[in-house]
Amino acid sequence: MSKKNLHPSVIKFKEFVRNNPSLIKEVRSGKATWQELFEDYYLLGEEDSRWESIGKTETSNVKEETEAKGDWMSTIMGTLQNMDPNQIQHYIGNLSQALGAIQGVISQFQGSNNPTGQVKPQMEHRHPFLFRKD
Repeated sequence: MSKKNLHPSVIKFKEFVRNNPSLIKEVRSGKATWQELFEDYYLLGEEDSRWESIGKTETSNVKEETEAKGDWMSTIMGTLQNMDPNQIQHYIGNLSQALGAIQGVISQFQGSNNPTGQVKPQMEHRHPFLFRKD
């Protein structure tokens, strides 16, 4: 559908959206639909306080996310400080054994029949395409 066939209010709404990219983020995040935004734009106009609140909630959400990340890091650091070093060593040993078992299973699937885990060198062929005269 070309711009000539669009209603003038739709064209104005598209320009309004281009000037307010926070509306796009609002729709992509699932907080609103294009239909809802268009209806609000059509009924309330461009100067309504609703459009200002969209940009402000976006910046406050960014601040909350950075604070949440900081809280997460402080939680991890607090947990590490409260752990017993012997307990950590025990967990690392268990993890090492589990990784060794996984490596053993993988080597079996790869066809490695060598129990020591060493790879045998393959024999080199001097002439990979040996043609014989009849």
